[in-house]
Amino acid sequence: MRSIMLTLLLAALLAAPAASQAESNVSVNINVGAPVLPLPPPPPLPGLPRIFFDAPPLFLSPPSLGIYIGVDMPHDLVLVSGSYYLFHGNNWYRASHYNGPWVATRHDQLPPQVRRHKLEKIRYHRDHEYRAYAADRDHYRGKHYRPGKEQKEQRKQDKEYRKEQKRWEKGEHKQPKGRHGRDDY
Repeated sequence: MRSIMLTLLLAALLAAPAASQAESNVSVNINVGAPVLPLPPPPPLPGLPRIFFDAPPLFLSPPSLGIYIGVDMPHDLVLVSGSYYLFHGNNWYRASHYNGPWVATRHDQLPPQVRRHKLEKIRYHRDHEYRAYAADRDHYRGKHYRPGKEQKEQRKQDKEYRKEQKRWEKGEHKQPKGRHGRDDY
């Protein structure tokens, strides 16, 4: 029994330095190594345009193109099915409002009405149509559109409705007359 205890004690004493060396090797291996190089930053994306119109822009629709094009502005702005498309800095952008916010759009994501024409052709027809419009604005027979007019008309109708409601509440509305021009109540 004594020899077994002595053998176990001797084995433990011999294993202890080996275990402490193994721990120091692991510690050294963790701290030693090639430094991790940081990845280069991704290339910068083109900045989104910050275009703002003080008043709603005017859009004309040249018959040869069949789309609305913004005129009298320094930007290439197209209106198709309630979405605005802007060509700015060699990129196309899309927004649901003429003042943005703009989202980058690939050429293959443009509506077919825009993809079908080269930008130079769009500009040519825009300028030609605008000259016709500017020459005789009051009698211009082409299709034109200015965003916001329908909102103005809606506000006018709402105002008339509110006035009529107030008249009814005050009892100032006109009573319908009977067949003989008097009240038949």
